[in-house]
Amino acid sequence: QVQLVESGGGLVQAGGSLRISCTASGSIGSINFMGWYRQAPGNQRELVAAFSSGGATYYADSVKGRFTISRDTAKKTVYLQMNSLRPEDTAVYYCKVVIPEGGSYKDYWGQGTQVTVSS
Repeated sequence: QVQLVESGGGLVQAGGSLRISCTASGSIGSINFMGWYRQAPGNQRELVAAFSSGGATYYADSVKGRFTISRDTAKKTVYLQMNSLRPEDTAVYYCKVVIPEGGSYKDYWGQGTQVTVSS
């Protein structure tokens, strides 16, 4: 019912910036959760930034002050602005939304977009 399409990844030097986006399509009512995860080779997938159902934001300690999550409800798009990038930010970034369906919650994931930070 829901498809998430990501874009905006790429190669950037340390200290640079990137803005990635995730656009949703399909039948969407309320959204319980929306956020960004990342996973580097050999590492656990980690939550980077998110909106809760109440609109409060969350940031991992490693990105606080550097990354900003935002959304455009009319465009059904969530963004992640990444500044002051470091090599350790290199990962595949995935967006996720959680939508109430059939009395429970359904997770939807984007296809992932590669962010590579060179030193």
